[in-house]
Amino acid sequence: MLRSALLLAGLSLSAIAAAQQAPPPAPNTAECAVWARESSFAKSVEDHDAKAFAEHLHADASFISGRDSVARGRDAVVADWSSLIEGKDVRLHWYPDAVTATGDTGVAVSRGPYWMENLAPDAKDKWMAGRFISTWVRDAQGTWHVLYDGGGGNVPKPATKEDIDKLVAGRKACPTAAQ
Repeated sequence: MLRSALLLAGLSLSAIAAAQQAPPPAPNTAECAVWARESSFAKSVEDHDAKAFAEHLHADASFISGRDSVARGRDAVVADWSSLIEGKDVRLHWYPDAVTATGDTGVAVSRGPYWMENLAPDAKDKWMAGRFISTWVRDAQGTWHVLYDGGGGNVPKPATKEDIDKLVAGRKACPTAAQ
């Protein structure tokens, strides 16, 4: 009996060790669709395109800002983000590095780095960086829209130009089994 228990424990530990070393599964189709949509959303800000930005938002979107305020609804989010979209004082950039969607729920979460460049000549912190998390929902036509963004207690921290260069170099496409 003791021998069987030891054998079972050894097999369990081996399975745990193998699972910890196994690469994560390739993203599914929904995850890569959200990855592309998140990338397009970021491009709308880089291109200073308020219309494209708004098209990525769910009508009932809620965005939590670093000031702990909440913009509720598409129009309020666009208004709250207008200076970031314009990019005159601060330039915002981001990209996904992970997306999780389970089953066919039509809900996904994207995560990744973001960075901001303060354009003021006398800016104390020219570069700031952090991590974002966004919740996406799929509509009846199959289009993904941001429902929630921000929160999680993530406040950007000062960064160096070298830190930002590493973030920029880390951008990649949605990984697939073929890569």
